[in-house]
Amino acid sequence: MVVVERYLEGRIAIITGGFAGIGKAIAIALAERGATIAVGARRQPGEVIEELKSVSDAFFYQKLDVADVDSVAAFVEALANEHGDADILVNSAGVTAHELVCGHDEKSWLDVIDINLSGPFRMIRACLPKMIERRWGRIINIGSTAATTAVADHAAYCASKSGLLGLSRAVALEGAPHGVSSVVISPTWVQTEMFNSSMQIQAGKAGHSVDEEIEKLVAEQPQKRLVQPQELGALAAFLCRDEALGITMEDIQLNAAALW
Repeated sequence: MVVVERYLEGRIAIITGGFAGIGKAIAIALAERGATIAVGARRQPGEVIEELKSVSDAFFYQKLDVADVDSVAAFVEALANEHGDADILVNSAGVTAHELVCGHDEKSWLDVIDINLSGPFRMIRACLPKMIERRWGRIINIGSTAATTAVADHAAYCASKSGLLGLSRAVALEGAPHGVSSVVISPTWVQTEMFNSSMQIQAGKAGHSVDEEIEKLVAEQPQKRLVQPQELGALAAFLCRDEALGITMEDIQLNAAALW
């Protein structure tokens, strides 16, 4: 049995989009290390909430829409009233749209930018002042290798993740004198619900099965595998250590040797 060091006892961590995929894996990793977990998402938690509670009794949930300023404010205020102010913020909520720039739907463009870029901005704006006041904070933004290596039919997603990288670096400079770090974790393809949905769309366009599409993608990867959400959970947990304060303003690529 692996014994996990509980170095986050007394810390409070917000994870947006924490009921699925990467967000869920990070929530579990931080809870295992002793943090009080505050999960916000638009989706209903379902059975996932019981899974998270089984890891830690120190748990907070409220519906959260990062595209809504009032929803963000209500979430942060409710958490503060019940448990205290956040020490850790993980911006994991994200969406994509399979569209080229030519003929790109205006609404889908704005939705992706609003959730993937403006959403983290709203969450950081709500949490950063208290982190600076207490002189301790960790902000982790889930980016993508798409920020630096793009594909044509994910134009809005690529743009949003590039913007998130710039935002994170600006926040790192703002927080640097006050014990607050800000980093981006940029994975390549990760085997999540969003990944599966993307594969279904691509398989439909190519005229073959989802399994064939995934097998083709895996064969193209240098490590011949897909990155798993738990890998991001372990990395995020490490970045929350006291000793990791100096790791800031970075784009940490969990790329498994792949360009995308």
